Amino acid sequence: MWQYRRQVLLDLLKLSDIVILLTAFFLSSWYATSQATYMNLGGFLAVRIKLVNLIGLLVMLFMWHVICLHVGLYNSRRLQRFGQEWKDIIKATTLGTGLFLLGAHVFNIVLFTPVFTCVFWLSTTVLTISFRTILRQFLKKVRIRGWNLRFVLIIGTNERAYNYAEMIKANRESGYRIIGFVDNRLHMANPGIRLLGHLADVPHIISQLVIDEVVIALPVKSYYEEIQEIIDKAEEQGVTIRCLSNLFHTNISVVKTTTIGGFPSLEMNSKPREDWKFLAKRGVDVVGGTLLLIVTLPVTIMAGIAVKLTSPGPVFFVQPRVGYNKRIFKLYKFRTMIANAEGMQNELEGFNEMDGPVFKMQDDPRITKIGRWLRKMSIDELPQLYNVIRGEMSLVGPRPLPLRDYNGFQKDWQRRRFSVRPGLTCLWQINGRNHTNFEDWMKLDMQYIDNWTLFGDMKILLQTIPVLMNGKGAY
Repeated sequence: MWQYRRQVLLDLLKLSDIVILLTAFFLSSWYATSQATYMNLGGFLAVRIKLVNLIGLLVMLFMWHVICLHVGLYNSRRLQRFGQEWKDIIKATTLGTGLFLLGAHVFNIVLFTPVFTCVFWLSTTVLTISFRTILRQFLKKVRIRGWNLRFVLIIGTNERAYNYAEMIKANRESGYRIIGFVDNRLHMANPGIRLLGHLADVPHIISQLVIDEVVIALPVKSYYEEIQEIIDKAEEQGVTIRCLSNLFHTNISVVKTTTIGGFPSLEMNSKPREDWKFLAKRGVDVVGGTLLLIVTLPVTIMAGIAVKLTSPGPVFFVQPRVGYNKRIFKLYKFRTMIANAEGMQNELEGFNEMDGPVFKMQDDPRITKIGRWLRKMSIDELPQLYNVIRGEMSLVGPRPLPLRDYNGFQKDWQRRRFSVRPGLTCLWQINGRNHTNFEDWMKLDMQYIDNWTLFGDMKILLQTIPVLMNGKGAY
């Protein structure tokens, strides 16, 4: 989720830079033209734009994007002061204006007069600094209020780990929150250090707590094997890794260098690369989920009435489920069982027809008559469109599991399914559902994560329709 939000912000910054460049260009052109010919704004807007000028403007946009990228205006600046960003903006606008001026001289473009150049540079600089300053202040207030947080586990209790933790604490508006520390022993006594366990406990700690990042601050020379094992385990569960050290071997994760508050680090991510495609995926979720909610409203109303009239108890079944990076959310379904069904779970464990930690029973005596029909047609899952619109689920993704099932996981690699948002449908849904054993189910989830594409999501959605129609594997 956090990378999706980061991508949204990144796209907003890129779009704002384009808008600012175009605004500054037309403002400078109008001002320079009006000074030379006394043309008013209406007359300037009525001037026809030649094709060659349009091509030149597109080239300028491309160069401007490259310059902003080169200067680092799209890097994470959560822990960076305003002054440094302002310096980088001035550097980018000065470099861009200089290159445009040089190109105008080479190609004999008369528009780039001294007046135009000064107004253009001043406009781009002031507008960019103003927009980013306002955006920074807004994001700070959002993070201080507890939104868009990143939960961090620090490996090591040495001076470097302590300094990194102090830097995080001193920048609360950055949105980072420290869960605790892990080390075999305290290398630096400090009342602020919350030791959660030993290095060997890292896989268990990651599996039980909400952790978005693992920051490794151990000395490489002394702990190389332990660090590599921690990376392997965190990678298995889809947790982002930052190393305040050298590069390590990874099997799945994509490695990139980043700077967090002046600390050079390596980021290793075993989740799909979250770029504009994930923004499009979220757009499909919101638009598609809303449309489906509207289209299926008559069915939803009839299903709710049927549940209420045929068995005592609430219409909806609300249950905590494990979501993105083990965040717990409330999943909504139509109630398909008797009111006290969860209390009877222990009595039926011996009749479980699924291997692994999940519980599935075809002739479950707790299911009501109307509930069995709702399950067969998957109508009971329609309320989950609300979870999709809220951002707790996606239309496509690994199915969300109850806490009981998650606590029964035996292999860490299976927990990587929680590194993406759960979905209404998935590869498991279209490949046998409850007729698929647990091991193959988890492999299908890994296959989805490792080979994710937007087109693949569309394909799964289309393949889900005939599966829902015949009700194969649903119980």
